[in-house]
Amino acid sequence: MDNKPHVTPALIFAITVATIGSFQFGYNTGVINAPERIIKEFINKSLMEKANALPSEVLLTSLWSLSVAIFSVGGMIGSFSVGLFVNRFGRRNSMLIVNLLAVAGGCLMGLCKIAESVEMLILGRLVIGLFCGLCTGFVPMYIGEISPTALRGAFGTLNQLGIVIGILVAQIFGLEFILGSEELWPMLLGFTILPAILQSATLPCCPESPRFLLINRKEEENAKRILQWLWGTQDVFQDIQEMKDESVRMSQEKQVTVLELFRVSSYRQPIIISIVLQLSQQLSGINAVFYYSTGIFKDAGVEEPIYATIGAGVVNTVFTVVSLFLVERAGRRTLHMIGLGGMAVCSMLMTVSLLLKDTYNGMSFVCIGAILVFVAFFEIGPGPIPWFIVAELFSQGPRPAAMAVAGCSNWTSNFLVGLLFPSAAVSKLNLSMYLSIYLSIYLSIYLSIFF
Repeated sequence: MDNKPHVTPALIFAITVATIGSFQFGYNTGVINAPERIIKEFINKSLMEKANALPSEVLLTSLWSLSVAIFSVGGMIGSFSVGLFVNRFGRRNSMLIVNLLAVAGGCLMGLCKIAESVEMLILGRLVIGLFCGLCTGFVPMYIGEISPTALRGAFGTLNQLGIVIGILVAQIFGLEFILGSEELWPMLLGFTILPAILQSATLPCCPESPRFLLINRKEEENAKRILQWLWGTQDVFQDIQEMKDESVRMSQEKQVTVLELFRVSSYRQPIIISIVLQLSQQLSGINAVFYYSTGIFKDAGVEEPIYATIGAGVVNTVFTVVSLFLVERAGRRTLHMIGLGGMAVCSMLMTVSLLLKDTYNGMSFVCIGAILVFVAFFEIGPGPIPWFIVAELFSQGPRPAAMAVAGCSNWTSNFLVGLLFPSAAVSKLNLSMYLSIYLSIYLSIYLSIFF
């Protein structure tokens, strides 16, 4: 073996198993989109049987929005609880333990139709959101800590690749002739149990984070052995020494809390950067596209909107792979700013085309093109970068607290988008106001990152 770290089968296997958690996040983000009409009918039927009266359109829309957005409430709680798990159980064991939540959430959603219970559907979405919120902290942290330094950015992008593959699989499975039918949609939601079982079966074959073993448990020999195995080289002295130096620094300072991230000047700027990047990802409107793309394409005049949605998912996946090769060459900041700028232009084109589609025949094609390019720009920068940049900005001590704050910021904005978008898109006036808000957000975030 030479002195240069290699991409070994062991490293690829460990990262692949970890990204099953990312897949789960993507799958449960996109799975609610395709069966929207059927689930609304289920909610309507359940309410009629319980109240012996036809529910109002406002109540139906509110419960549907809650079914979508409650996922993000669970995500907020989960992301803020990351530190409670990773510091006590380790990175790998934390991923293993929380798969119980995925199984529980999948069972609730999968059985809600048999039980004729809207409450089970909403509770299941909450529980699976809790699981996904924890995964958004565990997975980037684990990948970052087992990857060679020179490849950390590229491997960090694999977290986002897992997410977008999950979204694409959800869109395909949501086709009516697969699992998106009136009879099988509970299986579509309950499918999340299978990846949880697969990850639970394979995680014991993966190593614990060597950084956690050395810094948190003082197991230097185990950490050294794991690095040598994962990287295919005997020379890991420099990396071990860096971890030992970090361990010494940690022993000289008390444990970092969430409040101290904002009070201590050395942490304040990195945590603000982390929060702004997470907000830029979610407030870009990407999850409005993922959650409600079928409805958007339908409004644009597409006869088979579900296939257009799958097309957006394919673009999403392809450009995530493209970003894998760009991130170490072009840099994080450059890619993020290019992505935001492109998305701002596409948002404007998307909204204008929806407003004018009844006046000009070609506007439907403009809208479809704008959505596809919008998704491509998202995956160039705002998609993958915010997830792994936090692990790069913070050392071992404040990293769990920073991941919790950044993740909670992401999920909070995710919740607001999922809850407010249906109401914002009800009328053309509201849609125009929505565009103005988005462009203001883009401009503010763009300038704050630039300066």
